[in-house]
Amino acid sequence: MKGISQCAVRVAVGLATCAALAASATVYAQDKPSQADPETQTAVADYNAGNLSSALSEFRKAAEHGSRLAEFNYAMMLLNGEGAAANVEEGKKWLRKAADANMSHAQYVYGKMYDDGEFVGRDPVEAHRWFLKAAQQGHVQAELALANQFLDGRGTARDNRQAFFWYKKAAEGGDMTAQYVAGSFYERGGDGVDKNLNVARAYYAAAAAQGDPAAKLKFQQLSAQLRDEHEAKPQ
Repeated sequence: MKGISQCAVRVAVGLATCAALAASATVYAQDKPSQADPETQTAVADYNAGNLSSALSEFRKAAEHGSRLAEFNYAMMLLNGEGAAANVEEGKKWLRKAADANMSHAQYVYGKMYDDGEFVGRDPVEAHRWFLKAAQQGHVQAELALANQFLDGRGTARDNRQAFFWYKKAAEGGDMTAQYVAGSFYERGGDGVDKNLNVARAYYAAAAAQGDPAAKLKFQQLSAQLRDEHEAKPQ
């Protein structure tokens, strides 16, 4: 079992900076601060202003009143030792509460904790269970994590068809890695996927537009291949 340095959980799940404590949750409409209770709104404001001890106390109160956004943020502060000394067991308890309250991002983070063995023993089967819950709600990072598990046979039986299903979901949600992998499935075909170089090229283009150099190269290669095939056809 290993620990996490301050902010590591949030960086791992895609947050740009620790200053955006609530950002990992507020991508979901039901958890936007503007729709949250006043206690949670105040806590978010204090956190972003750097008043960590006040934010911690306010998140705790809001969490005790049932705000799942507060439950998640309070858990993150406890796990990372912000506003007070780290309290891993209490942090895990509140993260589980937010996950049990069907907050998809909390479910993803809870699953990632088990997938990585952070604060808990590594358990890919448990990780799979939580990734699936979050993915079924449309959580893009969970969809990608689930796809990777199916592809690797980690925490579940290896199933390339299921892997493709979730890669495509994540790709449609804008994930660059998933866009590249979905493109590769269409490029080679098989596993229930009909080979389609035009569709593959479109996925590679989407990933390339987000800055993936490998996808850019693939896009260029397929564009040249399709152009040559078109020119070789009898007119």
